Amino acid sequence: MAGRAQIPAKSSALIAMIADEDTVTGFLLAGVGNVDLRRKTNYLIVDSKTTVKAIEDAFKEFTTKEDIAIVLISQYVANMIRFLVDSYNKPVPAILEIPSKDHPYDPAHDSVLSRVKYLFSAESVASGRR
Repeated sequence: MAGRAQIPAKSSALIAMIADEDTVTGFLLAGVGNVDLRRKTNYLIVDSKTTVKAIEDAFKEFTTKEDIAIVLISQYVANMIRFLVDSYNKPVPAILEIPSKDHPYDPAHDSVLSRVKYLFSAESVASGRR
């Protein structure tokens, strides 16, 4: 197919996690964990001693690495850095907010869901429907 543009494909991509210990442990047991040659992990365990700066740094690192396709972040952790999560607008890596054992999911705070609602309301206004 000479006329078609080639889409770059990677042989593998990682899932990064920013969450509490129980959530991260569950995903690590499922095989999500990775440690690279520089001993950097693809996860951050957030506890009461974790600073907001450390969470921000991990979020920025995970969203700029080329080998990460999805960043899973507990919603209560995302609320700590809401300004970063809401301002992130790239398709890859995708940011998904997940519930944790001690903090239930609140759809009102989910940035992806709010963008979807905005898109559907914009489409209904543009088409003349409400």
